[in-house]
Amino acid sequence: MFFQHVYDKSLAQASYFIGCQKAGVAAVIDAKRDVDTYLEIAKQNNMKITHILETHIHADFLAGSRELAALTGADMYLSDEGGEGWEYEFPHIGLKDGQKIKLGNLILEVVHTPGHTPESISFLLTDTPASDEPVMLFTGDFVFVGDIGRPDLLEKAAGVVGTADAGALQMYQSVQKFNKLPDFIQVWPGHGAGSACGKSLGSVPSTTVGYEKVRNWAFQYKHDEKGFVKYLLTDQPEPPKYFAMMKHLNKVDRPLLTAVPKLRKLNQIELTEALAKGIKLIDARDKSEFSKGFIPGSINIQGNNSFATWAGWFLTYEEPFMILAPESQLDDLTRKLMRIGLDNIYGYIPSTETYTGNLDQSHFISLEELKALKGDPNVQIVDLRGAAEFNAGHIEGADNVFVGTMVNNLDKISKDKKVVIHCQGGDRASIGYSLLIKNGYTNVLNYSPGMNEWVNEGNPVIA
Repeated sequence: MFFQHVYDKSLAQASYFIGCQKAGVAAVIDAKRDVDTYLEIAKQNNMKITHILETHIHADFLAGSRELAALTGADMYLSDEGGEGWEYEFPHIGLKDGQKIKLGNLILEVVHTPGHTPESISFLLTDTPASDEPVMLFTGDFVFVGDIGRPDLLEKAAGVVGTADAGALQMYQSVQKFNKLPDFIQVWPGHGAGSACGKSLGSVPSTTVGYEKVRNWAFQYKHDEKGFVKYLLTDQPEPPKYFAMMKHLNKVDRPLLTAVPKLRKLNQIELTEALAKGIKLIDARDKSEFSKGFIPGSINIQGNNSFATWAGWFLTYEEPFMILAPESQLDDLTRKLMRIGLDNIYGYIPSTETYTGNLDQSHFISLEELKALKGDPNVQIVDLRGAAEFNAGHIEGADNVFVGTMVNNLDKISKDKKVVIHCQGGDRASIGYSLLIKNGYTNVLNYSPGMNEWVNEGNPVIA
């Protein structure tokens, strides 16, 4: 058996390349959209990709199954569980609970594990030359390291009312099914720490059935269905805005993108005309560089592992947009964007030098300055973190406006008072600062060290 774990840090998303070396055939589970990674693995190991599998209709990334199928001719094996409304709307080989897929000397058994979504399935792998016992379970968004998949995404992100409670009850039953598996089976989940598909995912790549029975909170409610449901639905993070579009695009037929696109470099005239048309400019520089001088109206989304997630909050799938980033970073950023289907890139500029107007600068305040302003009736402190973070502990008197939905809640931020914004460590505050300036605010101060410094210096918090 050949096995390779492929991990995308930007979305905390795992995919898997599994092959039978004797037969020279391979399968890919939950492929990311820039599929050249799998083609290269197949080439290096003299294998042919013949099977493409998905654990469910994903909400957090645009699956590359169809791109990979178009390039390799492999068959797609997708869930036919879940009932009406949960079917893939393009040709595939449908899978039901208990079916077995033969891949050379390997066998993948389908296990229906609903809860995260009604059609979710897991794959139980047996390496037949080695043993008749299964060795691995690919759980998708069912069981993670230390957590399980959230059942509320369909309701919160896609607006499918009433699915959160129903999904939680399904998840309880799926957990009981998992509980009956042998302890020695390796568990390879679809996500790690940083994913919004759960609230406390572990950062190690894999686990075992036995270890999760001991350490995972979900297996401590064996006879308490109500307690399980309540805990599962409490304090889940805000689902990114783009999740609804991912759920749609992964279900229906759509245009394919089988190669990483090359971006067009814009000149000064093209940039000026684009800005005049209202085309958004995403400045992917580090927040410290951005603060020293930025193009008015640009949005600072740093080109780190969270780049695609935040871009998905502030860009739509219909509008073109531009990127400010050095050429050396373009391939990485383009891949991150295409993984969530943001393909409508108008072009890029390598630096602010392309812009001929005056640059803006960020205005920061220190901890001591914040303390002096705190309590002033003409000052509003705005905490840009998520609701669960805010509720766990915040600065007394602060208002909570989550940065992801801030543009839709500008009525909660004063244009008359002096506004101090902060988050946990500064990244989200830099996004928020750029968005407020873009929307005409001139009274914003950024307390960039955020709650990290506030707490570390022994200052009180309100829960």
